[in-house]
Amino acid sequence: MGAVEQRLAEAGIEIPEVAAPVASYVPATEHAGLVYTSGQLPMVSGTLAETGIVGEGVGTVTPQRAAELAQICAVNALAAAKAVVGDLDRIERVVKVVGFVASEAGFAGQPAVVNGASELMATAFGEAGQHARSAVGVAALPLGAPVEVEVVLAVRD
Repeated sequence: MGAVEQRLAEAGIEIPEVAAPVASYVPATEHAGLVYTSGQLPMVSGTLAETGIVGEGVGTVTPQRAAELAQICAVNALAAAKAVVGDLDRIERVVKVVGFVASEAGFAGQPAVVNGASELMATAFGEAGQHARSAVGVAALPLGAPVEVEVVLAVRD
């Protein structure tokens, strides 16, 4: 186990097997020193952890729970990256995180939700986990997921 996975393990987080794609794509690809992950859903052991839209209303996924789900998405993104690069210690820097949040009308807390993914990257990579980011509200996500996260990572040779 490398240093990145050790830091995550100390935080109680284990890198799972790569989540199977839900359509026609690969989970991650490497090109010109960068790994691009496909959007990762909050899958746990092959099952979507939760469905619904994020908001403050009755019957919605709470922003706090959605941030937890964003962390799961980020862990799945690291699993996809690991499958391509072999060892997460080869990751030099987290370049960008993009989070999509299936949002209730009027909900504007997407940045706090995507913090779940950003904080995971800081736990895993320390200062090298600081990144550019977008947090986008959308009407719906695949399989009814509340959140989806993709990342771009710089890789050492």
